[in-house]
Amino acid sequence: MRLPVRRAMEVCPVEVAVSAVGGTWKLTIVKHLLDGTRRFNELGRLVPLANTKTLTRQLRELEEDAVVLRTAYPEVPPRVEYSLTDLGRSLEPIVMAMNEWGKDFAANQAD
Repeated sequence: MRLPVRRAMEVCPVEVAVSAVGGTWKLTIVKHLLDGTRRFNELGRLVPLANTKTLTRQLRELEEDAVVLRTAYPEVPPRVEYSLTDLGRSLEPIVMAMNEWGKDFAANQAD
């Protein structure tokens, strides 16, 4: 577990959640992984505004916090896949609720 998450444990559970999954593109990554295992370039296409460096950093943090599982296959060319752990999959109701809230918010802003 990353240091920021451990420190958040001293504050409150909300801060732990924000520390673990609050970050540029983390919840979007989780949302796309809810549909199944993805490769890095596929995630990059699904989150086109995330540059490679940011996407890599966010995936590493999610992996370190046991939300995402990274599987590297010993092939040429190398193949790496990302999937959700059980902990990551437990975020589904939260991510889907946030997705709906975001849709409603955007629709209300258009009025």
